[in-house]
Amino acid sequence: MNTLTHFASPQLPLLHRGKVRDSLRAPSGDRLIIVTDRLSAFDSVLETAIPHKGAVLNGLANFWFAKTAHIIPNHVLKLVDANAMLVKEAEPIKVEMIVRNYITGSMLRGYQKGQRTFSGVTVTDGLTKHQQFQEPIVTPTTKEESDREITPENLVSEGWVSKELYDQMKEKSLALFKVGSELLKEKGIILVDTKYEFGLLNGELILIDEMHTPDSSRFWSAEDYARNPETAEQMDKEYVRQWLIANKQDGQYPRALTPEVAKEASRRYLDIYERIVGEPLPTAETAAEDAPGSGRHDARARLLANLVAAGLLKDAWVNIVMGSPADKEHCEKIRQQFEGYDVFTQLRVTSAHKNGEAIAGMADIWNNSIEPGVIIAVAGLSNGLGGALAANVNVPVISCPPYKDYAELAMNLNSSVIMPSGTPNLTVVRPDNAAQGALRALNLPRLRERLNKDILATKAKLRAADEEFKQL
Repeated sequence: MNTLTHFASPQLPLLHRGKVRDSLRAPSGDRLIIVTDRLSAFDSVLETAIPHKGAVLNGLANFWFAKTAHIIPNHVLKLVDANAMLVKEAEPIKVEMIVRNYITGSMLRGYQKGQRTFSGVTVTDGLTKHQQFQEPIVTPTTKEESDREITPENLVSEGWVSKELYDQMKEKSLALFKVGSELLKEKGIILVDTKYEFGLLNGELILIDEMHTPDSSRFWSAEDYARNPETAEQMDKEYVRQWLIANKQDGQYPRALTPEVAKEASRRYLDIYERIVGEPLPTAETAAEDAPGSGRHDARARLLANLVAAGLLKDAWVNIVMGSPADKEHCEKIRQQFEGYDVFTQLRVTSAHKNGEAIAGMADIWNNSIEPGVIIAVAGLSNGLGGALAANVNVPVISCPPYKDYAELAMNLNSSVIMPSGTPNLTVVRPDNAAQGALRALNLPRLRERLNKDILATKAKLRAADEEFKQL
């Protein structure tokens, strides 16, 4: 099945790559959040992605943000794609507000060991597994490398938040939990516990991140809970966690899921989406995986098309990489040739000989870019740059060496032309031809149509000149 596991683009600076979400800076200055199909469990990201998971999380978050906007403003600007959301850039508050209505999970394990106070909240003796509290409780944790329980008083004394801000966050968290619990109850689902994250935008408290999703919340089937509270079906990613626990070997959890487990996990994510929203996930396959119009035949192509339509990306890029800042003038000559073709261009500097280690970081973006691209390498004298790039990237590399005169070109051309095996670097001498070669290498239908017009225009000019000159 088609999955979205990684997002990269030379056009959008990466702000943060989390376990599931990739955050990038949009041209407007806002934040673009890409929700991938990656799945994390036990503090690590599994090698197996779950089809539709990212779209489920993104769609549910958007659903709940809309349902609760009357309680507190949120960061959503618009849903750009099933896997992408454009949001306002807020200052995150490094506190997770965890609301619990049942004793389960890590709290239950602590309780069974004798713990009675959790983040400053004391619970009574005699509670049984999965028992409901008299009313929901809030047990905040810090957002650090290792999150930790913390009392409201210590949140204030350690400088995480002011008392007034914490009280506001607690009030909003309980109000959000109430709305979520009531709506889910109508769907036969129990909202067991969840987390909320907040930020400040122009001094105003707003809701950020996600809410009431299978990754941020624990859900139970109300029917199962009524039958036997201790064995209630968990409708979140606990299914995957239990499989990992059951297949643990030599103290290590499996790094990958079997196809059957991944398929079942995907089914569960899709099921809870449909139960909550009341309709199937729009991008889920309703026929064969390659059926036209399924929406998920190529998730990356769909995402790229939507990002381009939203004005967040060009549909292709060209990176002009120079070996030295002294080559900038030559690079600008190449760059000028792309004017009018609506292709993103960017100048980069790295030397194959002096800081070749920088190529790996650049290549990671180029090799995983969601849109097609071409690299033009500009390096004179002993040109190791074109070959170093070509050996490490999966996009076309064209060398266009700078030169003062034909004598210098003749002396250095071999270093651009002769390459070892596995180093598919192409060499073009003229800057205009390097740009034209790059446009053709991109092989986009709209560019091919434009190039056809250019070719026809050139032919028309030549015919017109012929008609003029033959009369002389």
